[in-house]
Amino acid sequence: MPKVAKFLNESLAALLFACVLQGGAIAAPLEIDRIVAVVNNSVITEFELKARLEQALRQIAGQKTPPPPRHLLEKQLLERMITEKVLMQIAEDTNLRFEGLTLDRAIARIAQGNNLSPEAFRKALESEGTNFNAFREQIRTEMTIARLKEREVDNRLVITEAEIDNFLANASQITNQQDEFKLAHILVLTPEGASPEKLAELKAKAEKALSELKAGADFVQVSAAYSDTQNAVQGGVLGWRGEGQLPGLYASALRDMKAGDLSPVLKSGNGYHILKLLDKRGKNVQTVIKQTHARHILVKTNEVVGDNDARTRLLLLKERIENGTDFAELAKLHSDDLSASRGGDLNWLNPGDTVPEFERTMDALKPNEISAPAQSPFGWHLIQVLERRDQDVTQERKRLDARRAIRERKSEEAFDDWVRQARDRAYVEHRLED
Repeated sequence: MPKVAKFLNESLAALLFACVLQGGAIAAPLEIDRIVAVVNNSVITEFELKARLEQALRQIAGQKTPPPPRHLLEKQLLERMITEKVLMQIAEDTNLRFEGLTLDRAIARIAQGNNLSPEAFRKALESEGTNFNAFREQIRTEMTIARLKEREVDNRLVITEAEIDNFLANASQITNQQDEFKLAHILVLTPEGASPEKLAELKAKAEKALSELKAGADFVQVSAAYSDTQNAVQGGVLGWRGEGQLPGLYASALRDMKAGDLSPVLKSGNGYHILKLLDKRGKNVQTVIKQTHARHILVKTNEVVGDNDARTRLLLLKERIENGTDFAELAKLHSDDLSASRGGDLNWLNPGDTVPEFERTMDALKPNEISAPAQSPFGWHLIQVLERRDQDVTQERKRLDARRAIRERKSEEAFDDWVRQARDRAYVEHRLED
């Protein structure tokens, strides 16, 4: 038995024994926590699982959906918690953490998105029965996993010109009218190197989920009970995706589907999939767009450089620029971005090329104006708009859209593979049924 698990079990046993000795007897039954899973050198306890279960049940109830059988939901939630634990351990081992003000600001942005102050948002969560500290930890987990994806997968993707040429060779991709699909998704993951018997068992699980859907069961309910996606409790909704952004497996299945239709069970290298087409629409591709030529200085935050330090550094740099120091020279010396060697020059940017926080600040600037320090998920920026123009980007935009669609498709597939491999390498001991 791993040392951590052994220690916790012994501690709980000692606590129970002490309670028995005190007063000679226990007046009422005491609820004792226990370990339901061991993940490498850490554990998941029954209290943690119950808290996640209650949260999931509240989310399902909020969608006006009957919950799946409790034992199925509990089992699926434990699997997701195990995967989260594995990923958070990788982040911890590689010094990837979100602490303090960075986390506070992320929660403040969520509150703002709900038109609430941070304090009002906290009260609203607690009035719904959500423990704020648990919510904060969940946001930390989501931010950490997103950064892991960026570091371990997105930054290593290579999109070749040949891939773009092949993408555009498909006539359905080169018209100015593309179909977009709003999807919900159920995934039953298959372990790497699974035996034929295990694959048959998992395929049967997916087929059972599909049969329940065809019999009229709610998609959210079935997703929560069977799916291994991280948003399974929310119904596995993927949102709107262009056909080119979807894996070929999905795109082929969707072409003949109507809104409300279900796909058959689809097999990929990651597992078994079920799609539900929620809606479909045509997407008009703009050929004349407003482009912005901008440059910036980025100061990233970390354990040494906090938000206040980064903001202060940029305020001092802005003062120097306003007093005549060349922006490009300061960018070369002080920017933490790859554009530093070009004096912070980002070239011509199309709408959507940068993260929303950066784009909002940039769009509010006049040519040659320098922004106040602005925060994005990457750190703190000084942004200067050099010029703007209206540009016919018919061919350029097609290639840019093709590159973005290929990247998104490859990114999701590669990250699913990476997560599955990380999960398969971990030592996991299930004790839920003990």
